[in-house]
Amino acid sequence: MKVARHEKIIELIRQYDIDTQEELAARLNEAGFKVTQATVSRDIRALKMTKVAGKDGKSHYAILSGSSAELGDKYTRVLHDALTSIDVGQNMIVIRTVPGMAMGVAAALDALKWKEILGSIAGDDTVMCVARDGEQAQTAARKLKGILKLC
Repeated sequence: MKVARHEKIIELIRQYDIDTQEELAARLNEAGFKVTQATVSRDIRALKMTKVAGKDGKSHYAILSGSSAELGDKYTRVLHDALTSIDVGQNMIVIRTVPGMAMGVAAALDALKWKEILGSIAGDDTVMCVARDGEQAQTAARKLKGILKLC
């Protein structure tokens, strides 16, 4: 049922400029899928949907081209090739990179949209990432160190 619902969601967002979860839920219900807004919210996350600006300036849901696995691999390679050290201080992660690569690392981290990282600031060879708390900072640091060990 979930696979069929996901296929219908993809069909609907390609056919209509849907800009709210409520509108998507209504269209799914019309198509015979009995869903709640909470179910639609989970589906949006599972499908990695995002809102994009349309030609008229109004935003609507879309699935970005290129698989998320391919994008994740690209960003993982950037992180692996550029990172030299990772340190955590309370809710901040300080990442050292090879010279000139901090901006690329910050862009990769932002594109990965890890829930632990609220945002990042880059210099030439240093990136500072901010997490909500120390625990999330530690989790993000472990993920980054895991990437270094993978490749």
